[in-house]
Amino acid sequence: MNIYQKLIEVRKTVPYLKKGDKAEQYQYTSSSQVVAAVREKMDELGLLLVPRIIDKNVRAETVEFKDKSGNVNKKTTTYFTELTMEFKWINAEKPEETMIVPFYAQGVDRAGEKGVGKALTYAEKYFLLKQFNIPTDNDDPDAFQQKVEESKPPKPITPEQLKELEELAGRFAEIRNVTKDQVYKAIGITTEPEKIPEGLAYNLIEQLKHWIKNATKETA
Repeated sequence: MNIYQKLIEVRKTVPYLKKGDKAEQYQYTSSSQVVAAVREKMDELGLLLVPRIIDKNVRAETVEFKDKSGNVNKKTTTYFTELTMEFKWINAEKPEETMIVPFYAQGVDRAGEKGVGKALTYAEKYFLLKQFNIPTDNDDPDAFQQKVEESKPPKPITPEQLKELEELAGRFAEIRNVTKDQVYKAIGITTEPEKIPEGLAYNLIEQLKHWIKNATKETA
């Protein structure tokens, strides 16, 4: 069999995976469960899978929490790791017969040192699930978490966020010689800033900072 025929044979052996591991709120399919489901058939057919990291990007984001007086009393740093990868299938019977599949992975960690490992685990699991079109039951962690989040009322924008948003919008309006309302419209604010959810406010603030940085470079 050629490499493509062997991959089809692997796919035939795993028609479905039931989520076995449990977290606090949901069941999920673990990376080890996915690997175990295909490894025996891969060994039988002489298929090797070799991952390779082509590029990486690690971004640290620090969120400051302030008390009522505006003093910073807590900081939380999250490390977001992105990997540009490729997975290479090798037919052990004919090593010159290969298939390379580009892939992207990400991992989030608060300690910092586990970000790459989490991204690789993410990549291994989802690459195999998608490569072999393996369905899992509907109790998916992403889908479940989305339902949980949708059922919760969003936290409103904090006073500190509102103040920063207004200051940044005013600064960008001054740079571009437009009104603050025009700036709000440009970044997609269609209601009063006081009604923006906390999560959206964070993204809008970061977007305005990026715009101001670029606009400052243009006028320098």
